[in-house]
Amino acid sequence: MMLIVISIASQTLSLYKTDKKVCTFAISSALNGMGGEKNSGKTPLGRHIVRAKIGGNLPIHSVFVGRRPTGEIYSDALARDYPDRDWVLSRILWLSGTERGVNRLGQVDTMQRYIYIHGTPDSEPMGVALSHGCIRMRNQDVMALFDLIDVGTEVLIKA
Repeated sequence: MMLIVISIASQTLSLYKTDKKVCTFAISSALNGMGGEKNSGKTPLGRHIVRAKIGGNLPIHSVFVGRRPTGEIYSDALARDYPDRDWVLSRILWLSGTERGVNRLGQVDTMQRYIYIHGTPDSEPMGVALSHGCIRMRNQDVMALFDLIDVGTEVLIKA
């Protein structure tokens, strides 16, 4: 059994197989802190699952908008052309909460908030909370994680 544990305090994501840590990656969680409320820009806490894996056959730095590949490949020139985009790159692991009233249903539904683990431009710092709610990772790291896990993998996001 695989388990992803995301620590907001240490800004890390660790993957466990049974009780053994397989790997750890630096991440960037929400600039607005922790919380599950809609439109809060916060990273939701608690137990989740990976509901969908998106982008498995696409090249590194592929750009997504609304979970759909745009056909673009991220570059500095593209970033200059669209300075206000919140870049979702390479792979998407779409999360769904499993705890009613904490991260599932009503005003705290992780899936309806479109909370993902996804790639981000390499120029974005890791280990610093700067996202709009999602968990950002280096592109190579999110691609490696994507290949190691299945849909349904449990995810624990803790303070």
